[in-house]
Amino acid sequence: MAISKPFVAFVLLSMLLLVQAHEMVNEFDGKSLTSSKINCGSACKARCKLSSRPNLCHRACGTCCARCSCVPPGTSGNQKVCPCYYNQTTHGGKRKCP
Repeated sequence: MAISKPFVAFVLLSMLLLVQAHEMVNEFDGKSLTSSKINCGSACKARCKLSSRPNLCHRACGTCCARCSCVPPGTSGNQKVCPCYYNQTTHGGKRKCP
């Protein structure tokens, strides 16, 4: 039984489209990860502007921001807006992120 030329062309075209669709999905995933990055320096500067220990606040906030790509709004509280930020703890079990 011979395979018809239109059938072979259809199979090849389908495979080509699937490969291109897969590449587009991978490309989109990469862009969505980079677009979710925030400027941790300016976000932490705003978060720590009223802190009595600004250097400590900036260091902790910077670490949390780098891990979570999120900093809650305002100078304190609102930590539940960013669950990853809120759940970071020190070795002693205290909240790490200001």
